[in-house]
Amino acid sequence: MSPRSLGMAAGLLMSLASLAVWGATGRAAEAVPLSDEALLDRVQERTFAYFWKLGHPVSGMAPERNSTLETVTTGGTGFGVMALLVGAERGFVPREAVVARLAKIVRFLRKADRFHGAWPHWLDGRTGRTIPFGPGDDGGDLVETSFMIQGLLAARQWLDSRDPVEREIGARIDRLYGEVEWDWYTRGGEDVLYWHWSPNHGWAMDLPIRGYNECLITYVLAAGSPTHPIRPQVYHRGWASGGAIRNGRTYLGVTLPLGPELGGPLFFSQYSFLGLDPRGLSDRYAGYWQQNVAHTRINYRHCVRNPHDWAGYGPSCWGLTASDSVDGYAAHSPANDLGVISPTAALSAFPYTPRESMRALRYFHDVLGDRLFGEHGFLDAFSPALGWYASSVLAIDQGPIVVMIENHRSGLLWRLLMSCPEIERALTLLDFQREKR
Repeated sequence: MSPRSLGMAAGLLMSLASLAVWGATGRAAEAVPLSDEALLDRVQERTFAYFWKLGHPVSGMAPERNSTLETVTTGGTGFGVMALLVGAERGFVPREAVVARLAKIVRFLRKADRFHGAWPHWLDGRTGRTIPFGPGDDGGDLVETSFMIQGLLAARQWLDSRDPVEREIGARIDRLYGEVEWDWYTRGGEDVLYWHWSPNHGWAMDLPIRGYNECLITYVLAAGSPTHPIRPQVYHRGWASGGAIRNGRTYLGVTLPLGPELGGPLFFSQYSFLGLDPRGLSDRYAGYWQQNVAHTRINYRHCVRNPHDWAGYGPSCWGLTASDSVDGYAAHSPANDLGVISPTAALSAFPYTPRESMRALRYFHDVLGDRLFGEHGFLDAFSPALGWYASSVLAIDQGPIVVMIENHRSGLLWRLLMSCPEIERALTLLDFQREKR
């Protein structure tokens, strides 16, 4: 047999064995399976533990991954802040403990390196100094900053303004948002935002933020800024490229309003929508609920159809997005299918495909068990065909699991962010429409 055939056979045998006996996972079968709600509780609480237990002792920030505890991540911490709110609301930890953690994070962000108000992708969790993300990438990262601000604004709305301690945290969040020079990142007045700027390399990264991808929240926050807003044409000519973000083609029986062929990795429909509520939200280019459901269904149908014959794929095992991979890191998608399933993909899609996501969750948790599910939630990725499991857990993948499951269950983070006057102002400025709920 070829190596790939051997790998496929091994993966199939492991799946069958797991179905029959939990002993192979190192955990005995539970006498009574958890209800769906109890299982969601377990997964949210265990995944929340990544941010709670691994939060840096000095900064409170989330480590980039479980193997780099001193390197903290800006965007992943923004997602983690939203997860902290879920932890308090679900009673995983006391509210006052979450308030104290938020205060620590906000104090640290105030002193950390910033570049025209934007934080870098990575920071030293002790000192707040920049850790370069790559060659030339040692300055401001506007997209990572927007993920952070998204989380902080949700936290501000959650805090009790009648309490003086919580009110002060909210005021500090206001100052952090107000200090981001969104308009400066138009590189001197161009009709597009730029992702990076470095004091050592200037605009050398030269990456305009154009759609369609995960960066919608960047433009919304830039438009809503109380101090450095962008003009509407920066959104329409930059992000939307004058309407060129439209797709309108049909893939696997599903019409995709926006974006690349087959939709791209699933984080496109998740990162900006941790806080932006897509239900009834539309602009001149698309309805965003329809966009996100279509994107997710194409990803699901691709895995079920399984055109590359990867062992293990099917209705219970699906989900392609950016994550660790068999060989490094990869943006998995139907157009870049390497046989690697990322649990965050299907689980962060709960609002869009609740039945399909629950079926995947049951497989990941009940069948694969401890090989995939650990003390900080699900491992980052695995390949059924090759019998490979990542040892890594990443903040930017764990956060959306907690947050999007909560949005599916209660709409908490959607409700919080959409209550921000800055978000309301931005959506009006950019000519969005919202159906009353």
